[in-house]
Order: sequence, then structure tokens, then C-alpha cells
Amino acid sequence: MSKRAEAVIVIDMLNDFVTGKLRCERADHIIPHLQKLLAGARKLGVHVIYSSDAHLKEDYELRVWGEHAMKGTKGAEVIPELRPEPTDYVFEKRTYSAFFETGLDQLLRSLGVTKLYITGLHTNICDRHTSAGAFFRGYELVILQDGVEAFDEKSQTEGLDYLKANYKAEIKTVEEVIGSWQ
Repeated sequence: MSKRAEAVIVIDMLNDFVTGKLRCERADHIIPHLQKLLAGARKLGVHVIYSSDAHLKEDYELRVWGEHAMKGTKGAEVIPELRPEPTDYVFEKRTYSAFFETGLDQLLRSLGVTKLYITGLHTNICDRHTSAGAFFRGYELVILQDGVEAFDEKSQTEGLDYLKANYKAEIKTVEEVIGSWQ
């Protein structure tokens, strides 16, 4: 099957964010949606890319959040329910953005990707900064409203509103996206 010009980006669905040091209690409800999305993407030829924190002790972000998702630790691993498959791409990041000094843009361009589906944690932080990186590089953005989450409802709502208003991101459900792929 030929691959499509689309990619799902799974951001920071890591042990430290789902069950660990910086647990987002609201993350649990997006896991089944992401499982369904990823299965559909893989089946229908949509690229699946993971972008996950893998911090070093010198990283600036640790000044805000303390040590979390440290490179090489269990906390920096993708949760078992969403573990990457051999055909997926995996990028480590040291900042909020999946694009900052990671090589992600180079991969997407080499694959001919023009449309990104943003998923994972946190809507108002890493999802937002990754969306900014994508927008400024000319990618079309779709945010999966049932596939992203923040620490609280206010941050979630404000995050989605910001992405829609400032990056013209489409806000869709997993069901809507899978339906559009068929």
C-alpha cells in the first residue's frame, strides 16, 4: 500500500505524563481513541510519528517542570497501550516543540507529508508549540479533540481555541478523521 501525504503525530504519551511524575489525570480517556486512530492510520497508509520528551539534566524546560521524562528512563517511554510499531517513526525532543532541532520537518518533507493530525499531551503546551512549528512550515493542521488533553478543562478549551484561531487548525474527532480516510 502506498503511503498517504498525511501523518499522525503522537506527542508525549509517556509514562511520566500518564501515570508518573507529571501525571495528567485526564489522559486516560484519550487512550482508547488514540488506539483506534493509530490502528486506522496504519491500516490505511497514514504515517505514524511519535514525538516524545527525552530530557537531559541541562534542558531549560526542567526549570519549569522539574525532572521528568529523562532520556533513557522508564518515565520517558511511550505507555504500553500505545507503544510504537516497527513501521512507525520515533523522535526524541528536548523542548515543547516536536520540530525544534529534531529532524521531524526533514522526514515529513521526504515522505511528501502535507497534512498533520496532532494528538497527545498537552493541548496548551507541547501540542500548541508543535502546531506552531507545523503552521510556520506550511503544514495543514487537524487537532483531534478526543485525542489531545491538558491538565484541566480550562487549559484544554483555551488550547483548542488558540490552535483554531491562530493556526486555522481544524478541530475534529477520531471518528471524523478515520471516516475521511476511507
